Amino acid sequence: MSTLWTRPDGSSSSLYLRLQSNLEKAIRDGELSQGSKLPAERELAEQLQISRTTVTNAYRELEAKGLVRGYVGRGTYVCALPEPSNVPFAWRGKMSAVSLRLSAESLIVNLSSGDPNLISFGVGCPALECFPTDEYCRLQNSILRNRSVEALGAGPVAGQPILRDAIAKEHSVCTRQVLVVAGSQEGLDLLARCLIDPGDHVIVDQPGYFVGFRTFQAAGARLVGWNAARADVDELEHLILRYRPKFICTTPTFHNPTGRTLSLSQRKDVIELATRYRIPVIEDEPYRQMYFDAPPPPSLHELDERGVVIHLSTFSKVLAPGLRLGYIVAPENVVDLLALAKQRSVWLTAGLEQLVLGEMMLSGMVSHHAQKLRQEHRVRRDAMVQALRRAISKARLNFSVPSGGMFLWCRMSDGPTAAELNRRATAQGVVFAPGELFYPEISESRELRLCFAGTPVSKIEEGVERLRRAFEAQTASEPLATIANA
Repeated sequence: MSTLWTRPDGSSSSLYLRLQSNLEKAIRDGELSQGSKLPAERELAEQLQISRTTVTNAYRELEAKGLVRGYVGRGTYVCALPEPSNVPFAWRGKMSAVSLRLSAESLIVNLSSGDPNLISFGVGCPALECFPTDEYCRLQNSILRNRSVEALGAGPVAGQPILRDAIAKEHSVCTRQVLVVAGSQEGLDLLARCLIDPGDHVIVDQPGYFVGFRTFQAAGARLVGWNAARADVDELEHLILRYRPKFICTTPTFHNPTGRTLSLSQRKDVIELATRYRIPVIEDEPYRQMYFDAPPPPSLHELDERGVVIHLSTFSKVLAPGLRLGYIVAPENVVDLLALAKQRSVWLTAGLEQLVLGEMMLSGMVSHHAQKLRQEHRVRRDAMVQALRRAISKARLNFSVPSGGMFLWCRMSDGPTAAELNRRATAQGVVFAPGELFYPEISESRELRLCFAGTPVSKIEEGVERLRRAFEAQTASEPLATIANA
């Protein structure tokens, strides 16, 4: 029987150290998982029949070590694992709140593990088996033979002209409105550095893309969540009036993680609000080509007549994440400022991959591959939907079927949090992205995101079976109660 939830032995001055030690051990042993909420100080003090000051001191010791983080009005959450005992200085306790959020999100790091026995529904990856490897190699070899200086030399910071031209042609803009970046992450980082002053409010989809959240928060932004699934434009206007944000960041097409797509009328309303209140919009559109039925409505950038929209996209979802190539389409003066910001960290850019991709776009190879990928992703979506419906009742796990994108956004009716279920699922050999990741602040969630695109049908069925076993495992109580009864 654990002594954690009985009154610790010792003098009054050492009670908080004993409680702190027990909590730290529980975190180290995994009995208190990252994201778990600790009891309120008053509640625990009454349970243990000790003073609230003792509990407060124990929590402060844990926070000083960087193991927990307290949020006003929301409580105290586990955010990191203890450092090894031989670490001479507790650096974790000195890290910023943003760094600790990243520590709390370390559970996503292993979602793309190379472990061949682990099936991952966690990372948003396309069907790499469909990648046009032979054509890519042929183009690469041709460029190396005939344009080696251009391919291997110092590339311009804004991107190789052939790729910028191809992107500009696709979006019906001039080349100077295009900046090539190393995927969406670099694009978001550049936008954050150029647009955000500390203390600025930024409206984001909630739930939404957690990398964007942390990037904006690292720049000092205060995030305001717009309900992504409901996408109520009246709510958006209320948030604009209340917070006067620096900008709005949204994924209007096959949203990550919910899969929803804004209608044409909703898109026009968003543009109208942005124009009326002079609020820029960052349109993050990585999944636009991944539709299964009819193509989505025109992008916000296409509908924009006043230059308020910055369009951000990536080739990670339609080709391969390892290429690390994306782009920003924006007014020329904005692209110039972004290029200067990029120059501070990356003076020159790689050439070979950009030259190959430019040739692929101009030849129509990327469009042809996207069509092939849509067909395969639809097969995989249907396989996951059918497997889940067979394995887990709708009463326990509910989801809607998206018309494009890469993900199923699921909600559990009861039971453990998604982070706790993921821990159990990992033991069964399958992982997913817990819903806790997709909110601006760490909080418990019973939502989970399952990526169907990157996993072959045979492995989807096996992965869902492993997930079912995690659901059917002996129902654990809340993590704190588990320790109490150990």
